[in-house]
Amino acid sequence: MTGAVEDPFEVAAYGVTARDKDVHFGVRSEGRLVAHAGLVEADVEVGERRLRVAGLGGVVVAPGMRGHGLARLVVDTAVAHARGTGAEFGLLFCLPDRVALYEKLGWRVLPGGMRVEQPGGVIDHPLRTMWTPLAEGAVWPQGPARLRSLPM
Repeated sequence: MTGAVEDPFEVAAYGVTARDKDVHFGVRSEGRLVAHAGLVEADVEVGERRLRVAGLGGVVVAPGMRGHGLARLVVDTAVAHARGTGAEFGLLFCLPDRVALYEKLGWRVLPGGMRVEQPGGVIDHPLRTMWTPLAEGAVWPQGPARLRSLPM
């Protein structure tokens, strides 16, 4: 889908290990996958509260197909699916230059970021953390946040 590109998500330089996605959403054109998004279920601790989230990751659109709304299509489809899982929030980690795209899709930057599990211990995730409500009236709670798994 991404051709010979070695780092299609442009995150290798950050050195963060991500987990595989459990559910996948794609768009095909002429028999070829041209857009993808994946979801995982995860737990986040915010202060003393534990939240179940649907983690979005692996969002990519084939280079020749960008600018046609395919990212919106796979992200919106994944979010619609996540609403049926019982998760209260959607969560993703985002390159700074893509924040505006996700904000247009209803996602919000989480001030303070997120601590995440890594093979060598817990770290502050270097990318922007964003969330979206999946349940009616859901508002992200105040306090330091920690993802209790590898990030998506």
